[in-house]
Amino acid sequence: MRKMLAAAVSRVLSSVSQKPARRVLVASCNFSNDAKFEIKKCDLHRLEKGPPGTAVLTREDGLKYYRMMQVIRRMELKADQLYKQKFIRGFCHLCDGQEACCVGLEAGINPTDHVITSYRAHGFCYTRGISVRGILAELTGRRGGCAKGKGGSMHMYTKNFYGGNGIVGSQGPLGTAYNMAALWKLPCVFVCENNFYGMGTSVERAAATPEYYKRGNFIPGLRVDGMDVLCVREATKFAADFCRSGKGPILMELQTYRYHGHSMSDPGVSYRTREEIQNVRNKSDPIMILKNRMVSNNLASIEELKEIDFDVRKEVDDAAQFAITDPEPHLDELGHHIYSSNPPFEVRGTNQWIKFKSLS
Repeated sequence: MRKMLAAAVSRVLSSVSQKPARRVLVASCNFSNDAKFEIKKCDLHRLEKGPPGTAVLTREDGLKYYRMMQVIRRMELKADQLYKQKFIRGFCHLCDGQEACCVGLEAGINPTDHVITSYRAHGFCYTRGISVRGILAELTGRRGGCAKGKGGSMHMYTKNFYGGNGIVGSQGPLGTAYNMAALWKLPCVFVCENNFYGMGTSVERAAATPEYYKRGNFIPGLRVDGMDVLCVREATKFAADFCRSGKGPILMELQTYRYHGHSMSDPGVSYRTREEIQNVRNKSDPIMILKNRMVSNNLASIEELKEIDFDVRKEVDDAAQFAITDPEPHLDELGHHIYSSNPPFEVRGTNQWIKFKSLS
């Protein structure tokens, strides 16, 4: 142990004597293993009790959640940059600001559970196991993308994840419609990510009742602080247990906020002020909330979190470089993967003389 420490000190001294180091060696500390936090209680609909008002966060989980949210934040900012550089074409809906929703939801379910989303799904793609490289390469339409470059921002898939459906509300009936889920008491959690704006219209101007967690009517509902990863995690655990126990479906409304506009063509400031966005960043940012909790309760140090930030930035930059240099899919693959399992067959192209072969 002494030799290891001596070697570490020697490396630090040598780096200082030569030139300023870009990264700082963090001395080991006696961190707490876990801490208990009070979290905002959920509003309930057709439920006698809801998720707990406290949550335990372990150091291991805290570091994992922090890194995941930072990856999603950096990845979305990089996607914004690639779109403006015209490497990404078509539609692109970013979810920066909403990181606690996808990270908290994944923390509350099992990897074997199925997730079906609408668009603005890059964060869910990552939490479901797709790499940053696979996501960004899909956005740029390259072979290394998670859907081999043929899906783009709205159509990303991996095991137990069916994501980015482009038609508004289409993910609902793909999973199961409200009525059928209630009739058959199906184990389905319906999730509404309420970021307070439908394209460019605020919920106050668009909805006679903005209490979306009650919209299931005959389906029980929860209204959750979607900017707090612990609130989302505990609510998701509660909802999943509710469904697994045979009580039927449940609806969760996650109150969150997007920093970007609705899509890349929307600057996001024509229907809301820059001050409003900055106020959310200053008071309710999901990464900031988790960071403050961890540092103030000795679950991590500022230096340690900065080291994670550095690694995340490098991972995203490397993935972006791959996403703009990886080859595009060959035209012959245009008809592939129409069916998951089927004998090869011919697919007509743009006219009757152009034929493609479909392979599963």
